[in-house]
Amino acid sequence: MTYQNRVDPFGTFHAVAAKGTLMGNRGILHDEAKTIARTHAHQHWVTCALSFKGRQQEIMKPGRYTQLFFLDEATALAAGHRPCAECRRERYNEFTSLWRQVLGEPEAGRSLPETIDRALHSARIARGRKVTCTADIADLPDGVMVASADAAVLIWQGRQFDWSFEGYHPRPILLEGPVEVLTPKPLVEVIRAGFVPQVHASAS
Repeated sequence: MTYQNRVDPFGTFHAVAAKGTLMGNRGILHDEAKTIARTHAHQHWVTCALSFKGRQQEIMKPGRYTQLFFLDEATALAAGHRPCAECRRERYNEFTSLWRQVLGEPEAGRSLPETIDRALHSARIARGRKVTCTADIADLPDGVMVASADAAVLIWQGRQFDWSFEGYHPRPILLEGPVEVLTPKPLVEVIRAGFVPQVHASAS
């Protein structure tokens, strides 16, 4: 069975057979029929390893979080997810170190993860719709995703790639000037500071 749990860079859920390289968590989103019923259940949107300590999970088990899947980390970041502190600890540590450098220390009375998740939530979704910003594409760092109409485009190593659930394809006509940025603004700044997203091999 193909579940509606593949996520594109716009943060939208799809039912496709393509496999992902990362899993994600936004809480319990599915109903008893294993149908997605909401966009998120909490603000702690994370990306997880596909396997961790041999744990076995039933897809969309009642009362358990909905497993989401992403092509790669660049896709997950564009959708507004950060690394998990448990199963992706090394990436989480790198991410939070750079976050502190460019976006500061935790808010008073809050942990760093709580501060990050609050900041990301307001930068990624509002009233159930994705939040975007505008920037000149020449000013954006590698690993950021932008929109071209209803398509997502990856900026990577001086090139542009059209995104798909199966992988990337070199873009024949390059985008120029102002573009709609899909990657939430705080994550763009963390990437700019040196956090290099893991990108699917098809973009090599």
